[in-house]
Amino acid sequence: MHIRGSSRIELIEYFEELGEPRYRADQVFRGLHDRRLASFAEMTDLPKALREKLAETATASTLTVESSFASSDGTRRFLMKTHDGYPVETVFIPTENRDTICFSSQSGCPLKCDFCMTAKLGLLRNLTAGEIVEQITIVLNEIYGPGVPTPHGTNLVAMGEGEPFLNFEDLIKALDIMSDPAGLHIVPGRVTVSTAGIVPRIYEFAELDRRPNLAISLTAANDELRNRLMPINKRWPIADLMAAARSFEKSLKRGERFTFEYVLLGGVNDSDAHANELAALIKQSKLRKVKINLIPHNPAEGLDYSPSTEDQVKRFKEVLESKGISAYIRTPRGRDIYAACGQLAAKAA
Repeated sequence: MHIRGSSRIELIEYFEELGEPRYRADQVFRGLHDRRLASFAEMTDLPKALREKLAETATASTLTVESSFASSDGTRRFLMKTHDGYPVETVFIPTENRDTICFSSQSGCPLKCDFCMTAKLGLLRNLTAGEIVEQITIVLNEIYGPGVPTPHGTNLVAMGEGEPFLNFEDLIKALDIMSDPAGLHIVPGRVTVSTAGIVPRIYEFAELDRRPNLAISLTAANDELRNRLMPINKRWPIADLMAAARSFEKSLKRGERFTFEYVLLGGVNDSDAHANELAALIKQSKLRKVKINLIPHNPAEGLDYSPSTEDQVKRFKEVLESKGISAYIRTPRGRDIYAACGQLAAKAA
């Protein structure tokens, strides 16, 4: 049992089965998530006999850090391994006003997006809720030390390896655990989940009471091009995706927005015509609370694409804004250590 993936209610039930008082569950939960301890042996507020009993029936940590890499821009990429040998990558991105951790929901990815290195791995396996939570605690401990509060709090982005909505139950459970005020206390408003367009899960996501932010990876505004770049479009084409986006928009509260992500590939989807087509799609879909994140492609060996020029990225943004569409350019981070969007492929160097 990977106890870091257990909610407080599940921990109470677990300790009752052990014949222990329920307050021990709160002690262990705080030890795992507030103090960010890696083992039961470190929980010296517990009796030694209980620590030994826990070590016999559960585990507090299963991931190991194989390598870490530091970028010239301050980004850190952590290559971890699961207990059964599968790679997991997590990226720490510092900025002046906030720190962001980009975490993985799967080892590898099954979606075969043509411009993404992670697609070359294929799907190795889903990560458990405990493995998702543990990524965050490992990175915070590596950067700040066990239990040390972060100076700005922490934002999370489910945009590492994998398609989060293909591991929906474990993802949502992990986010619930991390939002607990007695633990990491990373509230849903500080979390963004990025999907390539698993349409049924978008509808389900919209029904959640405590819901993170949503980002949908689009990258093309017509089915022919999106089929080539993102084969998931053959299962749920753009019309279905836009219908789900409209339904999600209706669930938003006052002041909330959601995001379309558009990876700009030089000479492929970055012309003025493509920008006008994207703007027309947004208008025709009657979406009013959406913004567009423009992501310059991050090159990697084995990918037959190049990034758009800086001038063309700016031009694409200007065309969208001239049509009344909110657009933002994401600054690439960690390219030199293969930590940028689309570059994660478990590279050890």
